[in-house]
Amino acid sequence: MSHDCRTYLPPEWAPQSGVQLTWPHAHGDWAKNLAIVEPVFVDLATNIARFERVLIVCRDATHQQHINSLLAERSLDPDRVRYVVAPSNDTWARDHGALTVICSGEPQLLDFQFNGWGGKYDHDLDNAITPAIYRAGMFGDTPMETVNLILEGGAVEVDGSGTLLATRSSVLSSTRNGDLPVQQMEQQLSHYLGIERFLWLDHGTLSGDDTDGHIDTLARFCDRDTIAYCHSDNPDDMDHAELVAMREELAAFRSITGDPYRLVPLPMPETKVDEDGKRLPATYANFLIINDAVLVPTYEDPADTEALSLLQQCFPGREVIGVNALPLILQYGSLHCVTMQFPEGVII
Repeated sequence: MSHDCRTYLPPEWAPQSGVQLTWPHAHGDWAKNLAIVEPVFVDLATNIARFERVLIVCRDATHQQHINSLLAERSLDPDRVRYVVAPSNDTWARDHGALTVICSGEPQLLDFQFNGWGGKYDHDLDNAITPAIYRAGMFGDTPMETVNLILEGGAVEVDGSGTLLATRSSVLSSTRNGDLPVQQMEQQLSHYLGIERFLWLDHGTLSGDDTDGHIDTLARFCDRDTIAYCHSDNPDDMDHAELVAMREELAAFRSITGDPYRLVPLPMPETKVDEDGKRLPATYANFLIINDAVLVPTYEDPADTEALSLLQQCFPGREVIGVNALPLILQYGSLHCVTMQFPEGVII
C-alpha cells in the first residue's frame, strides 16, 4: 500500500458499486439444505439488483447456468448481474471477501487472509476467491494488495470517522494471528484501514455462533452516532447476562464528538434450534446496508415486525426490506455474513 496517503475504510452506508454473493452448491456444507437455502440467495440477489450490481461467485460453468436460470424467473436487470467462476468451500463472503479502503480518493482492495475462523473449517478455496475475482477483471483497474494478516469482514465495524467497533474475542483470538499483542493489531488496523479510535468489547455472546463473537452479529453502526445492538430482556435466556454486559459497555463508549451513542435495542427472536436441538445464532443485527435500502434478516418470528420498524427509524431515508434468513442460520450465519459490499467504482 502507498504510504503517501491516508487510508479510509468507508462505512457500509457509503455509495456502493455492488455486493458479492458466493453461491451455495451441492459440494459444500449446504448440500443437505440446498433446496431451502437457495431461495434466500435468490431473494438477496433480486433485492440487491434493484439498487446496484450483484457479483455472484459460482463453482463452475454448470453452476453459473443453474443460478442464471433461477434468477431469470425474477426478471433481474442483466446489466446488474456479474458472474465469476471460482470454487468455494462455503458461502460466507463477508469473511472471505476483500475489504475496500479509499486512498487519495481512489478505492484499493485489501485481500486479508481467511483461515476458517481460526481453523474450524476448510477454507483454502474460499481464501483464493478474491484473487480469482481480481484476475477475472471484475474489479476493473482497482489495485489490490495481499495482506498477511487474518481478518474477517464480519469482525470489524466502522463509523466512517476513524472509529472501529469490535470484540476482542474474535479479532484478537490466538487461532487467527497467534499471540499478536493488541497494540500491534491496532497498529496494523490503523495502517491498513485508517483506524484512529478503537472501541473493544469484552462482552457479547450469541449461542451457536462459531466466529468467536463477530461484531456484525451483535452491534452495528447505523450512522456516526447510532449503534443498533442485540438486546435481551429475558433473564432466563442463556445469553442474557453477556448481552446486558455488552449493553453497559456500549453505553460507556463515546462517539467521535465525545457524546454517548444513541443506542437502539434490537429484540431477540424466539430461540431457534436445529434438528439436534442445538441453538442457532438468530440476530437482527446482521443487516446489510445498500444504496437506498437496508436488507434485514427475518426469522418467521413475532419479533420480525419490531426489528424492521426499529431499523426503519435508524435509516429513515432508505427502504427497509425483510429477507427470510431462517435457512441461513442452519450454518450459523445470517444475511450480512453471506454478503460483501464494494464502494463506488470497484465492481465494473
